Amino acid sequence: MLQDQDRIFTNLYGMHDRSLKGAQARGHWDGTAGIIARGRDWIVDEMKKSGLRGRGGAGFPTGLKWSFMPKQSDGRPAYLVINADESEPATCKDREIMRHDPHTLVEGALIASFAMNAHACYIYLRGEYIREREALQAAIDACYDDGLLGANAAGSGWEFDLYLHHGAGAYICGEETALLESLEGKKGMPRMKPPFPAGAGLYGCPTTVNNVESIAVVPTILRRGPEWFAGFGRPNNAGVKLFGLTGHVNTPCVVEETMSISVRELIDRHGGGIRGGWSNLKAIIPGGASCPVITAEQAEDAIMDYDGMRELKSSFGTACMIVMDQSTDVIKAVWRLSKFFKHESCGQCTPCREGTGWMMRVMERLVTGAAEVEEIDMLLTVTKQVEGHTICALGDAAAWPIQGLIRHYRDEIEDRIKARKTGRMGALAAE
Repeated sequence: MLQDQDRIFTNLYGMHDRSLKGAQARGHWDGTAGIIARGRDWIVDEMKKSGLRGRGGAGFPTGLKWSFMPKQSDGRPAYLVINADESEPATCKDREIMRHDPHTLVEGALIASFAMNAHACYIYLRGEYIREREALQAAIDACYDDGLLGANAAGSGWEFDLYLHHGAGAYICGEETALLESLEGKKGMPRMKPPFPAGAGLYGCPTTVNNVESIAVVPTILRRGPEWFAGFGRPNNAGVKLFGLTGHVNTPCVVEETMSISVRELIDRHGGGIRGGWSNLKAIIPGGASCPVITAEQAEDAIMDYDGMRELKSSFGTACMIVMDQSTDVIKAVWRLSKFFKHESCGQCTPCREGTGWMMRVMERLVTGAAEVEEIDMLLTVTKQVEGHTICALGDAAAWPIQGLIRHYRDEIEDRIKARKTGRMGALAAE
């Protein structure tokens, strides 16, 4: 269990003062100029040593990503873009950072931007996050007033400006290249890669896109040392992490814990246990809506980290889990997700534009049992034709929940179809 002295986010629940003075009293903005004075290479090396992997879902090593930025400028400016478009269903960890501990993010933005030779950083904020925008803007204004941002940021000699950009509430703008398009004032549609953002990103300049949590933990890692951070979790799954618990737990929450904690401990210790006891658990979606569902049996011994979830043919994602008890119609739950992905598809790639609607309509019939048993395999085939055939990962995200459902709950789908045919529909399926 994570000790209080090892918490990075000391005001996660908003119990303390979130102002600049409050943040400084809790140890933030402490010796920032000294960290910057140690130089760009030192910062990037320390981040590599810490083993921090991107906290937005993909889990790409953060220090490695920073090292892709050009060492020498060719005349183009460099940019850091922070992805605060937290639109993944059930994921609400970054909003707690922005609401209650915004100075972790602002200080992290300064240090990370310096490490990548960027004089400007843009935070792209989800359209629905109004209070978060107010808290973040207040924090940014306070830092400008105090000389922590601007011409001589935090007395480091580095000129740095931080801008907050409010999106309009499109899920697709959480994909890094669609986010850049939107930031430039164009339609939020993913770009083809290459070029990767480090070569040509925002306005055609070298750019790194990082998640809010990935940037917010940077100052603490550099102050305490990468060995401290790497000491938590299993190898290749290092650090502390914000976890979200929602659905049928007794106390839904966002909590900071060590990586590689077991699913069972996370739910029992922080979620207050499953509603109606552990035996009432039916399924868990481990890290936001785009992760394949895992069964209660798998959850029993599951480890909450990248490797642990990959072994179960699921994904760690954002580490914000949706817990479903026996009262859940899991087929209907996955249909609802497929409806979401169909609605949020930008329509650029044919497999996703056509496939998401097709998958949703078949799922709709599976919910009521008004389908043929053969359609289950046909649906699985279609998910394979969408997965991996689109510019961005939304096609994969739409396919994976359905693949997980068919992998683990095929019997349930078949029973419903048979029940419909024989006229023995249960009350649940007939809704």
